[in-house]
Amino acid sequence: MADAPKTLRDLAGASPQPASLADATLVVIDAQNEYVEGPIALPGSAPALDAIADLLAQARAAGTPIVHVVHRAPAGIFVEGTKGAEIAPQAAPQGDEPVFSKGLPNGFTNPEFDPALKALGRNNLILVGFMTHMCVDATARAAVDLGYGVTIVENATATRALPGAVGKPARSADEVHDGALAGLADLFAVIAPNGAALGK
Repeated sequence: MADAPKTLRDLAGASPQPASLADATLVVIDAQNEYVEGPIALPGSAPALDAIADLLAQARAAGTPIVHVVHRAPAGIFVEGTKGAEIAPQAAPQGDEPVFSKGLPNGFTNPEFDPALKALGRNNLILVGFMTHMCVDATARAAVDLGYGVTIVENATATRALPGAVGKPARSADEVHDGALAGLADLFAVIAPNGAALGK
């Protein structure tokens, strides 16, 4: 029987432990109504939003900094002022939690985002939100390039089914989700199963 494959993180001796709420910033990515209903509604958005709501409550109780990222587009979906572009109520910001807009998948394309995170003084980011293979992935990879440690919470993320590439069969939402997380776990992030794994 072949040995189980190792990640690049394993081979480099990187810690397998997720970040804790005590030493990280929680980043909620694109938890918007477009993913709840409409042409890009995600089959896993409802349970993921419930998990995000639980994690937000946990983070607020622990005093963890929280920042929100939203996608904005000039036409079609994610147009500012439309219901679809609004943050879903389960993930709505409270108090002075900042919201950063972006027009590309990577949250760091907003020039104010990285300085705001650095001002919080925490080098670890906990990422949740939508979509796993798109904006969560792009933001995680950019974060590592900028020197952050990244943890992604599996049950607080979701994505959608996609056509197969180069004539391959279509991939279900679960397959795309799992594949995206497997790729990120190879080098870019620790994948936590749920908020309970983050400690306090």
